[in-house]
Amino acid sequence: MRSSLLRPATPRALLRRPSQPPRRLLPLLAHPSQQPNPPPCRPHSTTTTSSVNETEISHFSSLASSWWDPHGPSRPLHLMNPHRHDFIRSCLSSSPTSPPYSSLTYLDIGCGGGIFAESAARLPATLSITGIDASPVIISVAKSHARRDPSLAQKLSYLNSPIESLVLPPVDIVTCFEVIEHVDYPSQFLGELIKFVRPGGWVVMSTIARTWTSWVTTNLVAEDILKMVPKGTHDWGKYLHEYELREWFSKENSREGKKVWGDARVMGVVFVPGCGWKEVKGSEKIGNYFFGVQRLV
Repeated sequence: MRSSLLRPATPRALLRRPSQPPRRLLPLLAHPSQQPNPPPCRPHSTTTTSSVNETEISHFSSLASSWWDPHGPSRPLHLMNPHRHDFIRSCLSSSPTSPPYSSLTYLDIGCGGGIFAESAARLPATLSITGIDASPVIISVAKSHARRDPSLAQKLSYLNSPIESLVLPPVDIVTCFEVIEHVDYPSQFLGELIKFVRPGGWVVMSTIARTWTSWVTTNLVAEDILKMVPKGTHDWGKYLHEYELREWFSKENSREGKKVWGDARVMGVVFVPGCGWKEVKGSEKIGNYFFGVQRLV
């Protein structure tokens, strides 16, 4: 396991966040108590301090009208969706203490227009799923699209809420797909997220490793050359290595004084033009990957 969470030396422009100076010496996943002037992190807090980045919300809200266009800017998300379900099934089957696949409850954090949430709600194994997003525009799109299928109403609900002000009972699976690389204070965000996982349940995420390869593929190729996604979609300085996530959960175990979180599972995927996403062993070290960890107690 890597002992340091410091960012590697990188060009200043790549690390600059809107209205913030570069944080070249600050660990991306430092716990809030380790951050200068940390934001409060309390259970079900109603504080106005949030991990939400308004610039990111504005950017994705501008894409709301095309969210359900399988050939539009969200095409990579549509193509990624089957792999999300595959990874969840692999996580559940890996542990005898996982919740039964026949009656699963979900919380989908940063649900966007509902690509995953709708697909999960249609599964017979799903008992209920709540999707939350900080963008009221995108949540409106999700609700409008869901109304096209009345059968979803019994299982699927949406809330326009940041995670810090969310009040819900724990669920079997908390999903967070392509979200954590768009928030401020990722450690605070994770600290809020894990409160909604019941014992035996899983946190299932996807994000991108912070490497030069990922900068070339997501920022240069996807945004600037092929224009697969709008410019400004990715902030390379916010990407997270899978070992950083592993270390964060390991520190949670140390903080609790017991093993609350199990060993993490990862799956790397690579986008192949013309073919979509393909699982490639070891690619989690350089680019897109799924990350799953079970709450043991």
